[in-house]
Parts: sequence; structure tokens; C-alpha cells
Amino acid sequence: MGAEPGHDPVLLIQQIARGDREAFERFYNRYASLVYTLALRVVHVRSDAQDLLQEVLLQVWRQAGSYSRDRGSPEAWLLTIARSRAIDRLRSVRRRDRDLLPTGHSSAPEGGGKVEGRMAQSDARLTLHGALARMPEAQRTVLEMAYFDGFTQSEIAARLGEPLGTVKTRIRAGLQRLRELVGAKAPEGLS
Repeated sequence: MGAEPGHDPVLLIQQIARGDREAFERFYNRYASLVYTLALRVVHVRSDAQDLLQEVLLQVWRQAGSYSRDRGSPEAWLLTIARSRAIDRLRSVRRRDRDLLPTGHSSAPEGGGKVEGRMAQSDARLTLHGALARMPEAQRTVLEMAYFDGFTQSEIAARLGEPLGTVKTRIRAGLQRLRELVGAKAPEGLS
């Protein structure tokens, strides 16, 4: 499965590191939808996902020289950047929303749409947590650390004292098991 000359992602990153705008354009065209999809799954808001897409690819432009083939594929590098930025955005929004509510403020819903939205989120959370509870503990632990705590696979491996390959295998198997358990009731971002 060889890439066409000029389309090899490692070569594109090397060219981007040297300031090659055409290489960046090819890279952008190749990976923009992948980054956008991941961002949207995490933040759930199209405008935020579009902003994240721009931020991530700007970071690629600025930090292409830091890419190392030894640490993974260009796709993995790119998705790690995207996931990290998306989680940061999500945390920032949650913190801002929490800070906007005065202490002791009772937030009565202003409209039925908000109540329905909260109920749907609550149902999705219950479905997810119920499925996680039925999973083998090793798979559940790595998924919770990755998706709820925001740890990278390397950080999970270090914290658990497990080889990185083992953590990756558990996450992959855990996601497959989660899809089977949740089935058609998969919360947005897990399907």
C-alpha cells in the first residue's frame, strides 16, 4: 500500500516543516474531514468543531518539525493533537459554564427543549455507564481513563504499569465490546 510521491504523509509533514504551502494544502485536503469528525464527536457543536479543525491544522503547520516517525504514524500524531485540543475545549466550556452560574443558583429550565436535551443526555449517560458496568474491568478501566479522564494511551500505560501495546489492545477491544453492548442506543460520539 504505497503512497503516491508527494502524497506520502511523512513526506508531506517534512515538507510542511520546511514551510511548503502546497504540501500543507495537500495535507489539509487529505486529513481535514478526519480531524473535523473527531472534533465533532468530542465537542458536539459544529462551529466548535470547525474552530478546532483550524486550530489543529495551524498547530500542524507550526509544529511539523516536531513530528517523529518513531512515535507513530502521521495520522496518529494528528489525531492525538486533535483529541487533546478537543478535550481542552470541552473542559474550558464546562469550566466557563460552571463559573457563570452563581453559587446556590437554582437553574430552572427556560424552555422544554433544554429539559428534553438534558433528559436525552442523561439517558445516554445511563446507557453508557450501564454498558461500561457490564464490561471486563481491564477494558472498562482503560476506556474510562481515556475518555472520561482525558489520559493518552501512553499516560494510561504508565499509570497502570502496563505495556503500551496492551493498553491499545484493551481500548480497541473495549470499544468493540461497548458498541456491541450499546448497539442502536449508542450515545453520539461512540458510534
